[in-house]
Order: sequence, then structure tokens, then C-alpha cells
Amino acid sequence: MSVPQLSAEHRGEEILTVFDTAFGELLAADPAAFRVKFRKMAASAFAFYRGTACLFYHDLEAESAGRDGGKILSGPYLDDRTARVWIHGDLHAENFGTYMDSQGRLIFNVNDFDEAYVGPFTWDLKRLAASLALIGYAKAFSDEQITGLVRTYANAYRERIRALATGAKSDEVPPFTLDTAQGPLLDALRDARSLTRFGLLDSMTEIRDFERRFAPGGGSIELDAATRYKVLAAFDGYLETLPESSLDRPDSYRVKDVVGRRGIGIGSAGLPSYNILLEGATDALENDVVIYIKQAQTPAVSRHITDPAIRGYFQHEGHRTVISQRALQDHADPWLGWTELDGRGQLVAEVSPYAVDLDWGDIDDPEEIAAVVADLGRATATMHAAADDQSGESLVPFSTERAIDAVIAADEAGFADVLVDFAHEYGARARGDHQVFVDLFRNGRIPGL
Repeated sequence: MSVPQLSAEHRGEEILTVFDTAFGELLAADPAAFRVKFRKMAASAFAFYRGTACLFYHDLEAESAGRDGGKILSGPYLDDRTARVWIHGDLHAENFGTYMDSQGRLIFNVNDFDEAYVGPFTWDLKRLAASLALIGYAKAFSDEQITGLVRTYANAYRERIRALATGAKSDEVPPFTLDTAQGPLLDALRDARSLTRFGLLDSMTEIRDFERRFAPGGGSIELDAATRYKVLAAFDGYLETLPESSLDRPDSYRVKDVVGRRGIGIGSAGLPSYNILLEGATDALENDVVIYIKQAQTPAVSRHITDPAIRGYFQHEGHRTVISQRALQDHADPWLGWTELDGRGQLVAEVSPYAVDLDWGDIDDPEEIAAVVADLGRATATMHAAADDQSGESLVPFSTERAIDAVIAADEAGFADVLVDFAHEYGARARGDHQVFVDLFRNGRIPGL
């Protein structure tokens, strides 16, 4: 990366400055949620890395400061097109899992598109590569083994991009499903298949007076009449953003109950949200649906990309999140939409009963890890290829797979090397930053906590 190395004290001040920009407003509004978030981040270098996309992109900008006049969108494999690709924005090794698509198929792929934006495709690859270095280190892999994992990821990505760019048919590059996935990916899909809508509803709701309602407790917050009215008005606005094909039964719009929630996860700390219970596709109570309305956040990437054409494309952050997810994910959640509440953009989606994240805790065999990493490379390439001139959005009006294929073909030999070098350097930096962060946190150095 060639980022100047700072003393722990100076790096701590830099981290605090980045945190203030990224989290300041939300932290001031809900310090308790951020205490939970930061304790989770303190648990490991990987957990810290997951929660600090803001710091990652700050460092990428610092990396470019002495290159090409300091242009953030410059660097290896980037040109006018490949620096303007729809990207996930927070692509690390734990942001993959299962979902049921609009055609009723269980799919394993990239998930969590809260940070999605338009930018250099290499930023996704670098963020994923550094996460592999952190996972490998935590599993006591040697530097050579970590290099092998990153090369495996890079090569699988490259091969899939080439196949897509040269017109591979869908049966030659199938999605990861119960019929095509193997190893831990197949395990996750089978786990998802064993889940039921009734199980989800049973954990969140109860039957009162012959009708399903949200159960008290469990993090739910009862709403006053004024707030409930605002949420229902926002729900009405959301319905206008759904594709006509999403809902076949008008009763599916009927609201049965509404509760408030407050995010305390690593990525959602302090973000107000609401759960809405809806009539399902039939009168049977086990078919009811739970959707959530969540305040969408400013993506970390957007603070470092100032192109007005990109910024002006989105109505608000909720609109950006949904449009990005629909572009990046084939056959997205049919309940996916957006709305506004209290003047802020909101993301709306189903609380899916079929969501299972990839669990690295039980994946320890080097060969099995390598196989998973190769699949993640293929999934990343498929995602990047989906969001282009065929996505129905005009923001990226060219074939991304052909553009990416062309820049890699110009320097095949160096492609994996760039990711390997970055993974080792930024993995080491993230481990050091984690220790600096823990010391800041435990010594009361983070303002507002």
C-alpha cells in the first residue's frame, strides 16, 4: 500500500477523526448502541475490520495521495470505465450467505448491500483480500498459505470474469444453489432450507385474539400513536417503489402490527428501525410476513468519490441502497424497496426466514478454505458483471465484465500480485489498528462514550 506508518498515538488520533466523520451524529444520538458495537469490534482484528470500512477507504485515499496527482480513482487496472463500476463497498469474507430469490430459489451469494456504491472494482477485491489475510492469520496460517488463498481468490475471479466477458452461457456459470454448491456453501444452503417462516414468526410474534401480533420484549419497542402514524405513512410510500410483479395478492399489503427497534449490530449501531407484520399470501397465520424499515446510512465509499453524476443519481440513501442491490443481485428480494421517514431515506426489505451467513468458525482445513475462497472469487465476479448496461440502470452504461476483462488482460501476471501485496500489508495494519482502537476504547479516549 505504501501508506506512511504512524506512531500508535498519531494513528489513534487519525482513527478518532475518521470515526467522528463516519459515526459522530449517530453516536451522539445513541451512545449505548455504540458501546455495544465497539465492544463487538474489540473482540478481534477481523471484527474491527468489519466495522471500519470508513477507515479502509480513508487509507485508500491516503495511498493515492502521491500518485497521479493524488487522484483517488487512479491505480493499477483502473481506467475511465473500471473506476466506475457498481461495487459492494464492504466486501469481506463474512458478507456472504443465503437468501431466497424472487423465483423461490435458495441462493448463496454476496449479501448486505448497505455500503454499495459506484467506484473502482479493485476496491472490492482489495477489501476482500485483506479480510482473507485476517482470517488466515487468526487460523495461524503462514504468510505463504495466506498468499495462496489470495491468489486462489484472484484467479477464480479472473477466470469467471473472462468466461462472462466471452459470452459464457448461464449453465456454464450457474449460481450457487442446492444443486450446484459444494462444501460449506452447500451446508449453509441446507441449513437455510431447514428453516421455516413459522420458526421466524414464532420467535418474534404471538397469537392474540385469533390474530398474530408482535410479542413484547426481545428488543421490540412499543410505538406511540404519532410515531405509528408516521411509520404507516412511510409504508404507503414504500409500496409505490415495489415492482408490479412483487406481490400477487392485495391482502399482502395489510398491516397487522408495527414495533420499533434500534440497531446494535456492528454495521447498524444507532440506526432507528421498525418491524411491520403483514398479511401473508394466504389467510393462514403461518404465512404472515415481517418486513423492516431501517434508516439507510451514508456509504463509506461515497465520502471519497465526488462525481456529481453519481451523487445526483440517487434520491437519498435508501434509494441508493435498493437500486444498488437490485443492480448487483440477480432476482433480489421481491419485498425490497425504499421510502422516507422524518426526511431521511429508508431501506425496506423482508426479515428473511431463510438467511444463513457463511460461518468461518468451523472451516479450518486449508484445502476446504481454498475451495470456499475460490467460490467467493466467482461470486464476486458474477456480482460485478450483473450491474452494468443490462441491469436496467443508466449509471453504468457499459459491459462491466468486458471492461474488467480488458484491463486484467493487459497485465495478467501482475493482477494477483497486487492483491497479495495489499492483503499482507493491510492485514498487518488492521491488526495494529485493532490494538490501537482497543486501547482508545478501554481508556475512555473515544469522545461521547
